[in-house]
Amino acid sequence: MRSRLTMSAAFVIAASIATPSFAELSANVAATSNYLWRGVSQTGDESAISGGVDYKHESGLYAGTWTSNVTGGHEVDLYFGYGAKAGDVEYDAGYIYYAYPGNGNADINFGELNANASLGMFSGGFAYTVHAGDSNDDAAFDSGDLYLHASVGGDLEQDWSWEATVGYYDFDADGDTAGDISYAHYQVDLNKSVGEFGDFTMTLSSAEQESGSNDPKAVVGWSKTF
Repeated sequence: MRSRLTMSAAFVIAASIATPSFAELSANVAATSNYLWRGVSQTGDESAISGGVDYKHESGLYAGTWTSNVTGGHEVDLYFGYGAKAGDVEYDAGYIYYAYPGNGNADINFGELNANASLGMFSGGFAYTVHAGDSNDDAAFDSGDLYLHASVGGDLEQDWSWEATVGYYDFDADGDTAGDISYAHYQVDLNKSVGEFGDFTMTLSSAEQESGSNDPKAVVGWSKTF
Protein backbone atom coordinates (compact mmCIF):
# COMPACT_ATOMS: atom_id res chain seq x y z
CA MET A 1 0.00 0.00 0.00
CA ARG A 2 1.10 3.62 -0.36
CA SER A 3 2.03 3.78 3.30
CA ARG A 4 3.24 6.95 4.94
CA LEU A 5 6.63 7.28 3.31
CA THR A 6 7.21 3.88 1.76
CA MET A 7 5.78 4.56 -1.66
CA SER A 8 7.42 4.41 -5.14
CA ALA A 9 7.09 4.29 -8.90
CA ALA A 10 8.78 2.78 -11.94
CA PHE A 11 5.79 2.38 -14.16
CA VAL A 12 3.66 5.41 -13.63
CA ILE A 13 0.26 5.88 -15.22
CA ALA A 14 0.75 8.27 -18.08
CA ALA A 15 -2.18 9.96 -19.71
CA SER A 16 -0.54 11.97 -22.48
CA ILE A 17 -3.64 12.32 -24.58
CA ALA A 18 -3.67 14.03 -27.93
CA THR A 19 -7.05 14.23 -29.63
CA PRO A 20 -7.67 10.84 -31.27
CA SER A 21 -9.33 10.60 -34.67
CA PHE A 22 -11.92 8.08 -33.46
CA ALA A 23 -13.18 6.33 -30.34
CA GLU A 24 -10.73 3.71 -29.17
CA LEU A 25 -10.66 1.03 -26.49
CA SER A 26 -7.27 -0.36 -25.50
CA ALA A 27 -5.71 -2.53 -22.82
CA ASN A 28 -2.24 -2.60 -21.33
CA VAL A 29 -0.11 -4.96 -19.28
CA ALA A 30 3.27 -4.40 -17.62
CA ALA A 31 5.87 -6.06 -15.44
CA THR A 32 8.56 -4.21 -13.50
CA SER A 33 11.30 -5.10 -11.04
CA ASN A 34 10.11 -2.31 -8.73
CA TYR A 35 6.88 -0.28 -8.85
CA LEU A 36 8.04 3.30 -8.28
CA TRP A 37 5.55 6.11 -7.84
CA ARG A 38 6.88 9.65 -7.59
CA GLY A 39 10.28 8.34 -6.64
CA VAL A 40 9.27 5.88 -3.92
CA SER A 41 8.64 2.12 -4.07
CA GLN A 42 5.09 0.88 -3.62
CA THR A 43 6.24 -2.73 -3.38
CA GLY A 44 9.07 -2.60 -0.85
CA ASP A 45 11.57 -2.74 -3.73
CA GLU A 46 9.96 -5.94 -5.01
CA SER A 47 8.54 -6.67 -8.47
CA ALA A 48 5.03 -5.81 -9.69
CA ILE A 49 2.57 -6.91 -12.36
CA SER A 50 0.02 -4.37 -13.56
CA GLY A 51 -2.65 -3.89 -16.19
CA GLY A 52 -5.42 -1.57 -17.27
CA VAL A 53 -8.09 -0.63 -19.77
CA ASP A 54 -8.47 2.79 -21.42
CA TYR A 55 -11.17 4.43 -23.53
CA LYS A 56 -10.47 7.50 -25.69
CA HIS A 57 -13.15 9.38 -27.59
CA GLU A 58 -12.61 11.55 -30.67
CA SER A 59 -13.80 14.56 -28.63
CA GLY A 60 -10.71 14.26 -26.42
CA LEU A 61 -12.48 12.71 -23.46
CA TYR A 62 -10.84 9.65 -21.91
CA ALA A 63 -11.43 7.28 -19.00
CA GLY A 64 -9.79 4.17 -17.66
CA THR A 65 -8.81 1.91 -14.83
CA TRP A 66 -5.48 0.40 -13.78
CA THR A 67 -4.38 -2.05 -11.09
CA SER A 68 -1.13 -3.37 -9.60
CA ASN A 69 0.08 -5.35 -6.65
CA VAL A 70 1.54 -3.20 -3.85
CA THR A 71 2.93 -3.90 -0.39
CA GLY A 72 0.19 -5.45 1.71
CA GLY A 73 -2.38 -5.87 -1.06
CA HIS A 74 -3.20 -4.18 -4.35
CA GLU A 75 -4.01 -0.79 -5.85
CA VAL A 76 -6.90 0.07 -8.16
CA ASP A 77 -6.98 3.43 -9.93
CA LEU A 78 -9.98 4.98 -11.67
CA TYR A 79 -9.52 8.08 -13.82
CA PHE A 80 -11.10 10.32 -16.46
CA GLY A 81 -10.25 13.56 -18.18
CA TYR A 82 -9.92 15.54 -21.37
CA GLY A 83 -6.92 15.87 -23.67
CA ALA A 84 -6.34 17.92 -26.81
CA LYS A 85 -3.75 19.82 -28.84
CA ALA A 86 -3.43 23.57 -29.37
CA GLY A 87 -0.85 24.28 -32.02
CA ASP A 88 2.30 22.43 -30.93
CA VAL A 89 1.14 22.10 -27.32
CA GLU A 90 -0.51 18.89 -26.14
CA TYR A 91 -2.40 19.08 -22.86
CA ASP A 92 -4.75 17.12 -20.65
CA ALA A 93 -6.59 17.61 -17.38
CA GLY A 94 -8.41 15.05 -15.30
CA TYR A 95 -9.16 13.29 -12.04
CA ILE A 96 -7.74 10.08 -10.59
CA TYR A 97 -8.93 8.04 -7.61
CA TYR A 98 -6.43 5.74 -5.84
CA ALA A 99 -8.09 2.84 -4.00
CA TYR A 100 -6.52 0.08 -1.90
CA PRO A 101 -9.05 -2.73 -1.44
CA GLY A 102 -7.90 -5.65 0.66
CA ASN A 103 -5.37 -3.59 2.61
CA GLY A 104 -7.06 -3.92 6.00
CA ASN A 105 -9.61 -1.59 7.56
CA ALA A 106 -7.62 1.64 7.23
CA ASP A 107 -9.22 4.16 4.86
CA ILE A 108 -6.17 5.31 2.89
CA ASN A 109 -7.89 6.00 -0.46
CA PHE A 110 -7.50 9.46 -1.98
CA GLY A 111 -8.34 11.44 -5.11
CA GLU A 112 -6.43 14.01 -7.17
CA LEU A 113 -7.04 16.62 -9.83
CA ASN A 114 -4.22 16.84 -12.35
CA ALA A 115 -3.12 18.81 -15.40
CA ASN A 116 -0.23 18.15 -17.81
CA ALA A 117 1.20 19.78 -20.92
CA SER A 118 4.00 19.06 -23.40
CA LEU A 119 5.78 21.07 -26.07
CA GLY A 120 8.42 19.34 -28.15
CA MET A 121 10.92 17.69 -25.83
CA PHE A 122 9.58 19.42 -22.69
CA SER A 123 6.65 18.42 -20.49
CA GLY A 124 5.35 19.06 -17.00
CA GLY A 125 2.32 19.24 -14.78
CA PHE A 126 0.84 19.00 -11.32
CA ALA A 127 -1.49 16.87 -9.20
CA TYR A 128 -3.51 18.24 -6.26
CA THR A 129 -5.15 16.03 -3.64
CA VAL A 130 -8.80 17.07 -3.26
CA HIS A 131 -10.04 14.43 -0.82
CA ALA A 132 -8.62 11.56 1.24
CA GLY A 133 -9.61 8.81 3.65
CA ASP A 134 -9.72 9.29 7.41
CA SER A 135 -6.45 7.41 7.90
CA ASN A 136 -4.63 10.17 5.96
CA ASP A 137 -5.77 13.00 8.27
CA ASP A 138 -2.86 15.30 9.18
CA ALA A 139 -0.42 13.02 7.34
CA ALA A 140 0.85 12.39 3.81
CA PHE A 141 -1.75 11.95 1.02
CA ASP A 142 -4.29 14.21 2.69
CA SER A 143 -6.31 17.00 1.10
CA GLY A 144 -4.13 19.92 0.06
CA ASP A 145 -1.05 17.95 -1.01
CA LEU A 146 0.59 19.16 -4.22
CA TYR A 147 2.88 17.24 -6.59
CA LEU A 148 4.85 19.07 -9.31
CA HIS A 149 6.94 17.51 -12.08
CA ALA A 150 8.91 18.54 -15.17
CA SER A 151 10.60 16.39 -17.82
CA VAL A 152 12.78 16.65 -20.87
CA GLY A 153 13.27 13.86 -23.37
CA GLY A 154 13.67 12.84 -26.96
CA ASP A 155 14.08 10.09 -29.53
CA LEU A 156 17.31 8.28 -30.29
CA GLU A 157 18.24 5.98 -33.16
CA GLN A 158 16.80 2.48 -33.65
CA ASP A 159 13.59 3.05 -31.62
CA TRP A 160 15.38 4.17 -28.44
CA SER A 161 14.22 7.20 -26.46
CA TRP A 162 15.15 8.91 -23.20
CA GLU A 163 13.56 11.09 -20.55
CA ALA A 164 14.82 12.91 -17.44
CA THR A 165 12.34 13.95 -14.74
CA VAL A 166 12.44 16.01 -11.58
CA GLY A 167 9.47 16.05 -9.21
CA TYR A 168 8.58 17.64 -5.90
CA TYR A 169 5.93 16.43 -3.45
CA ASP A 170 4.69 19.21 -1.15
CA PHE A 171 2.64 17.65 1.65
CA ASP A 172 0.17 19.93 3.40
CA ALA A 173 1.08 18.39 6.79
CA ASP A 174 4.81 18.96 6.27
CA GLY A 175 6.53 20.48 9.30
CA ASP A 176 3.34 20.25 11.30
CA THR A 177 1.83 17.05 12.69
CA ALA A 178 3.73 14.78 10.30
CA GLY A 179 7.24 16.25 10.61
CA ASP A 180 9.47 17.01 7.61
CA ILE A 181 8.06 14.81 4.85
CA SER A 182 8.01 16.88 1.64
CA TYR A 183 10.69 15.74 -0.81
CA ALA A 184 12.15 16.03 -4.30
CA HIS A 185 13.02 13.11 -6.57
CA TYR A 186 14.99 12.65 -9.77
CA GLN A 187 14.64 10.01 -12.48
CA VAL A 188 16.19 9.09 -15.83
CA ASP A 189 14.51 6.60 -18.19
CA LEU A 190 15.93 4.86 -21.25
CA ASN A 191 13.24 3.25 -23.42
CA LYS A 192 13.40 0.72 -26.23
CA SER A 193 10.45 -0.12 -28.49
CA VAL A 194 10.46 -3.64 -29.90
CA GLY A 195 7.30 -3.45 -31.97
CA GLU A 196 4.83 -6.25 -31.37
CA PHE A 197 6.85 -7.37 -28.36
CA GLY A 198 6.11 -4.14 -26.48
CA ASP A 199 8.45 -1.64 -24.84
CA PHE A 200 11.29 -1.99 -22.36
CA THR A 201 12.31 0.69 -19.87
CA MET A 202 15.49 1.01 -17.80
CA THR A 203 15.23 3.50 -14.94
CA LEU A 204 17.57 5.17 -12.47
CA SER A 205 15.73 6.98 -9.67
CA SER A 206 16.59 8.72 -6.43
CA ALA A 207 14.49 10.58 -3.83
CA GLU A 208 15.49 12.85 -0.96
CA GLN A 209 15.83 11.42 2.53
CA GLU A 210 12.48 12.87 3.63
CA SER A 211 10.74 10.39 1.31
CA GLY A 212 11.86 7.53 3.56
CA SER A 213 13.39 5.77 0.56
CA ASN A 214 16.40 7.77 -0.59
CA ASP A 215 18.67 4.97 -1.84
CA PRO A 216 19.27 5.19 -5.63
CA LYS A 217 17.19 2.57 -7.45
CA ALA A 218 17.78 0.80 -10.74
CA VAL A 219 14.61 -0.63 -12.29
CA VAL A 220 13.84 -2.65 -15.42
CA GLY A 221 10.32 -2.88 -16.82
CA TRP A 222 8.31 -4.10 -19.79
CA SER A 223 4.91 -2.95 -21.06
CA LYS A 224 2.59 -3.63 -23.98
CA THR A 225 -0.60 -2.01 -25.21
CA PHE A 226 -3.23 -3.95 -27.13
